[in-house]
Amino acid sequence: MESLIYPPRLREGDRVIILSPSSKIDKAFLRGAARRLKSWGLEPVLASHAGSSHGTYAGSVAQRLKDLQEAMDDPKARAILCSRGGYGAVHLVDKLDFTRFREQPKWLIGFSDITALHCVFQHEGFVSLHAPMARHLTVEPDDDPAMQALYDILFGQYPGEKQNFDIVCEAHRLNHQGTSRGILRGGNFAVSYGLRGTPWDIPAEGTILFLEDVGERPHAVERMLYNLKLGGVLEKLSGLLIGQFTEYEENRSLGKPLYEALADVLKPYDIPICFGFPVGHVTRNMPLPCGAEAVLEVGKKEVKLSFK
Repeated sequence: MESLIYPPRLREGDRVIILSPSSKIDKAFLRGAARRLKSWGLEPVLASHAGSSHGTYAGSVAQRLKDLQEAMDDPKARAILCSRGGYGAVHLVDKLDFTRFREQPKWLIGFSDITALHCVFQHEGFVSLHAPMARHLTVEPDDDPAMQALYDILFGQYPGEKQNFDIVCEAHRLNHQGTSRGILRGGNFAVSYGLRGTPWDIPAEGTILFLEDVGERPHAVERMLYNLKLGGVLEKLSGLLIGQFTEYEENRSLGKPLYEALADVLKPYDIPICFGFPVGHVTRNMPLPCGAEAVLEVGKKEVKLSFK
């Protein structure tokens, strides 16, 4: 099992660059995220085009690329917080230069459309954080579990340290029980599906895959899962986490609820599978280190994902 490189832990006073590689964002959320990072003792810096607008995007491709590349190259920065998802990160995946980043790795933080960038970072050999973004940091209270976990990981409680970081959730009736070890990879289903067959496709062998999505029709989700089945991906996985699928109309176009339709596709696979894992476009969107070595334990009463 190939180990990826972990960026250094954050310390008080470290610089975190906030940028918008995809859709444009309400500037109030940029200010809110900056306030939260300051409360953690960090130095937030807004990228030049973090609050820009170019149609539905936060700037042109050239502007968004410039912000991200400068953040990756910044020798004083220790983390990059993507302000939001939406759409647009795919414009950047084949344009990034990791030459300077390799000398000083830093955390990439975000989810949803940022899945495309996570796939690039893993392809280049680095762990990154599928985690809440600017809106969450702005509106959620100090004791929010996902935000507390994000703080813990950034400041040192992650694989490679003495502490263990575990995520526990209740068992679901559709789960497949079992235990496995693998590299955690995944994110937004539609975004990762869009990279199938490219150099940035998620490798199947030895992977614990997690999937989530928002606003996708049930039959479209099932079709994407069938693609993984017919492409031989599912049979190679070490484990599977079905996260939160939200903001869609459950019109029974599949003749049954979405989870049950997915469970039918997954029935033949003898690997640990968890339904309802706390990741996605929900408040309890627990941060996940993409590229980390993990242990998945799916039991009768609970599911535990551990990073040791």
